[in-house]
Amino acid sequence: MYTPPTTTARVTGRTVLNTVRAAHYFSNTKTKDNFILQLQGPKIMNGQARFIILNSAGDTLRKEVMPATALLDERQLDDPQAATVRDKEIAILRGMNSFFADDRFVQPAVAKTATQPGEVDAQAWTSVKADTRAVGFDYVTAAGKERRIAFDKKQQKAVVVAE
Repeated sequence: MYTPPTTTARVTGRTVLNTVRAAHYFSNTKTKDNFILQLQGPKIMNGQARFIILNSAGDTLRKEVMPATALLDERQLDDPQAATVRDKEIAILRGMNSFFADDRFVQPAVAKTATQPGEVDAQAWTSVKADTRAVGFDYVTAAGKERRIAFDKKQQKAVVVAE
């Protein structure tokens, strides 16, 4: 006699709604690192976006969590005031798809003529500026500010070089 399963899959805060991946040179000029953006939560609008960078050996170089709404670019909406929840959800998913666009990666990470921003760690900034092969990655943070990170070979970790 067949008995149907009694458990039902529930959508929770840990549910993965969407994942975007990209492989790009970042910490090493010979092997690409894995850039992952994963949207988790019960719904797109109130989910959390986990931004993770893993090197080719699987070590975590950076891990950051931001609200899904940080991926929402108001310019993607025809009329931000009249946008429905569905419009915003689509814009967030589009934001995820373009998060690792090639034009967001820059080399060198810090231009020779750049002056150090006050809110950035001086030692890391100087180290990255001296490395002309360092790759920078630009993205928008939870606060809606542009941020650039790069891999600091001296500290062996991803550091913020501009905000």
